[in-house]
Amino acid sequence: MDTPFSTIAVVGLGTMGTGIAEVLARAGREVIGIDIDEAAGRRAVASLEASTARAVRRERLTEQERADVLTRFRTACDLSAAADAELVIEVVPESYEIKQQVFRELDAVVAPGTILATGTNALSVTRLAAESRRPERVLGLHFFNPAPAMKLVEVVSSVLTAPPAVEAVTRLARELGKEPVAVGDRPGFVADGLLFGYLNQAAAMYEANYASREDIDAAMRLGCGLPMGPLALLDLIGIDTARTVLEAMYAASHDRLHAPAPVLGQLSEAGLTGRKAGRGFYSYAAPGSQDVVPDALTPGEGAAAVAGRPVSRVGVAGSGTMASGIAEVFAKAGYAVVLAARSQEKADTAKGRIATSLGRSVAKGRLTAEAREETLARITPAGSLDAFGEVDLAVEAVAEDLLVKQQLFATLDKVCKPGAVLATTTSSLPVVSVARATARPQDVVGMHFFNPAPAMKLVEVVRTVLTADDVHATVREVCVKVRKHPVDCGDRAGFIVNALLFPYLNNAIKMVEEHYATLDDIDAAMKLGGGYPMGPFELLDVVGLDVSLAIEKVLHQEFRDPGLAPAPLLEHLVAAGCLGRKTGRGFREHARR
Repeated sequence: MDTPFSTIAVVGLGTMGTGIAEVLARAGREVIGIDIDEAAGRRAVASLEASTARAVRRERLTEQERADVLTRFRTACDLSAAADAELVIEVVPESYEIKQQVFRELDAVVAPGTILATGTNALSVTRLAAESRRPERVLGLHFFNPAPAMKLVEVVSSVLTAPPAVEAVTRLARELGKEPVAVGDRPGFVADGLLFGYLNQAAAMYEANYASREDIDAAMRLGCGLPMGPLALLDLIGIDTARTVLEAMYAASHDRLHAPAPVLGQLSEAGLTGRKAGRGFYSYAAPGSQDVVPDALTPGEGAAAVAGRPVSRVGVAGSGTMASGIAEVFAKAGYAVVLAARSQEKADTAKGRIATSLGRSVAKGRLTAEAREETLARITPAGSLDAFGEVDLAVEAVAEDLLVKQQLFATLDKVCKPGAVLATTTSSLPVVSVARATARPQDVVGMHFFNPAPAMKLVEVVRTVLTADDVHATVREVCVKVRKHPVDCGDRAGFIVNALLFPYLNNAIKMVEEHYATLDDIDAAMKLGGGYPMGPFELLDVVGLDVSLAIEKVLHQEFRDPGLAPAPLLEHLVAAGCLGRKTGRGFREHARR
């Protein structure tokens, strides 16, 4: 099937259809935009005129090129206008009835060789194809919004699709400057299949009143480098759309992680569907606006109800990368720091690591040599926790082992002065279990930094049922002073970031186990379609497969959800000693350093 697709029809001129039409017209194709609503056609033309005018102002198009693009786009209100199209892409609402009606009418209009593509991201391509007279020429062509900017296109084959049809649209996607990823027919495909499970868990987390909407979104932006938080993204996508996608995913998987959180149904039924309605998880200046406005749930700007305890001297326990990074953060912010390790030699080595880190900052012009020396002078290495006698805040960053941490906190309880705040940096263990190792559990709090601590802005502040209000206030105040963004969450496995991140990573592994998609295609889909800085398998190899497995086990043990059970492939790789970059092999091979 060697077709140039010189004439292409786009059925449905909403935001996505209009964007796809623009991509095609700017790539030299004759485009017929079809919508039963004449006003939608007029809006599509106006949108193309505006976007091409901006391109001229930015010198990305000439006036003649703009005129040519506009000439190649025409609109119609009847599907008969698609008669001469070699490819038809439908992007009508996510409803089997509507899409099947479109396909039935197209069957009676287009030529026998025309390929029919659905833009669905939730419905079965196979079911749609089965209703057509030409099922071998029906496939999925899933663009991402905004279509002109997003590089990913998922090319979806059903068991009925002819390979030449797939090859033809894949070639077209590349000619459009897109990155096509071949996937099979299942709800959500790759990108949305992983993305919507994560969004659903974030909605459930919010519904449980575990953390505020602002803290959930900030945690995922700052902790994972995502362009948007999950709740803001749900508002952008449309809460009703997300619910439809999740319903389709749950119908296919029966995985509780895909069962739509009740809050999604409640908001949808109330018409609070996100930006397009002017209100969803957040409130907006007007329907369609991106400007968030304060509402009853917006945190107040006033002073904290409870004042924190004074902190001038900080103790950091540990000698690894995290401990060194945390000590650097406090020292740079002007705190006197005691860095204690199991021996003086280890403590001195840790301070040397900080000196090297600060030296890199000097070399990059981010720090003066004088500031480097002043920072180092504030750090006192010590070979014993006995040096913590006068610290106001003690932060432990030792091995992620409950017994080890409990023993350390029992020692801190004896060594630290009354009123000192004791903080654990655990990422997965119950903070209250650490607190109970002391005679002052009210002084214990979680203070989860992210690696590398000097660079990462997020700190998850974890208060237990026993944590005193002024201890919680102290840690939040300190976070602000060291230029970190604190988010509050309760004492349960994974806190915010890991509780949302690792089920997503686990689901990506399951996709590979099921031979649904390749490592490379999944990584490309999440980077290009979801805006993730790293694909899931790149991230797993960086984090370490053993670390990832340990967190997955903790999540599964706490929540007892079958969907959180670690993927067998992850367990097998860890058992084989393939732990990621640190061993030279994980999901991929890595050069040994």
